[in-house]
Amino acid sequence: MNDLMFARSLFGTTMGFHIIFASLGVGIPLMILLAELIYQKTKDPHYSIMAKRWTKAQAVLLGVAIPTGTIAGTQLALLWPGFMEVIGKVMSLPFQIEIYAFFVEALFMSIYVYAADRLTPLMRIIAVVSIVIGAASSAILITNVHAFQGTPEGFKIVNGEITDVQPWKAFFNKSFFITASHVVVSAFMTGAFIIATIAAYKMLRNRGDEKVYVLHRKALLLGLLVGGVFSLVTALSGHESAQFLHRYQPEKLAGAEGLFKTQSYAPLAIGGFPDEETQSIKGAIEIPWALSFLADNRFDTVVKGLNEFPRDEWPPLYIHTLFNGMVLIGGLLIVYAAAGFIWRKVLKKDRFPRWLLILFTTAGPLSLLAIEFGWVFACTGRQPWVIYHMQKTSEVVTASGSIGLLFVLFFIVYIILGAAVVFVLQYYFKRHPVEEDLKTSDA
Repeated sequence: MNDLMFARSLFGTTMGFHIIFASLGVGIPLMILLAELIYQKTKDPHYSIMAKRWTKAQAVLLGVAIPTGTIAGTQLALLWPGFMEVIGKVMSLPFQIEIYAFFVEALFMSIYVYAADRLTPLMRIIAVVSIVIGAASSAILITNVHAFQGTPEGFKIVNGEITDVQPWKAFFNKSFFITASHVVVSAFMTGAFIIATIAAYKMLRNRGDEKVYVLHRKALLLGLLVGGVFSLVTALSGHESAQFLHRYQPEKLAGAEGLFKTQSYAPLAIGGFPDEETQSIKGAIEIPWALSFLADNRFDTVVKGLNEFPRDEWPPLYIHTLFNGMVLIGGLLIVYAAAGFIWRKVLKKDRFPRWLLILFTTAGPLSLLAIEFGWVFACTGRQPWVIYHMQKTSEVVTASGSIGLLFVLFFIVYIILGAAVVFVLQYYFKRHPVEEDLKTSDA
């Protein structure tokens, strides 16, 4: 591989690892807040136990999110110096403001972790709300750089020089709001389904202990309910994103759907694999006219195909598979949530069958997989551009060399970090089983 591929692989691996902790760092605080609110409303000690235990896990995850985020920032400067020159002059505001967002999150996280028992109910709520706001704001601000890459505004490049810089126009670029909303709601969805996965697993392991089973059943239902709601919101946000691509990045939409020829009444291709030679998607199920409607709410909407663009500006055709995988997982998670709700609230069943709990244990990993698919699709689908129609990725990569060695070393670091997270979480919760908290609450 050349330096460009090594650099993309290294940074992609870093972001793929970091995005796990970043997403959970936004999603789990919302679950803590909801558990805290339910506890303050009902005085059900189970929800207080949930909030306390989820907070301990969140502290561990935050401890990994911080260094991996720092590594990502460092790699941006080292691997993509030409890109960071533009960001430094035009789009530095999100990085500057994010410092304060992180400060708010870390400050109130420390207060809640170490002093929750000494706070009034109102102050506990204020602390967790501040954590949620700080975490979501950090995600929005950093993601805004990605939004800027797709719809750059607020500057010009004249004879290789950056001129006419307008930082706030760059900050509030065309895709700011739609990208921010999609990232936050998908993180909320992921945090909820991770909670559901853990609860389902614990229910499988504790079917004979009624008190433990009931606590985890409440956690499961809360996770499925919140995850299901945000899955629907994510789907609606994704629809808005598709319409945005139709207007501002049409080749990305064409790549996502494997559409080669410009046409009205364009079909929506589900599954299959794009074949450049035959200009078709092999093995796909096509829904007539659906892509045109998805693009602009009209069946006669003309959707541009890949053939409208130079071949060297096409995104990789495998983004069609990423897009389909993301959508399929989203739909499946909505079904999971509906199944859990119907079983417990409609059919009034106290016990979940083993097969259904096993299905629910896949919800968290699937939601993380959807997040990964979405990020790879978003970044790879913009290629060959690092700043859309202004700066190509190949033009800004470092020429320092030795990137292959760095890739191997960082890959090892991420394996060690991932294993350490699993070890620490298992060690802590084995030392502090939920039975202890239940006994304390009954005392």
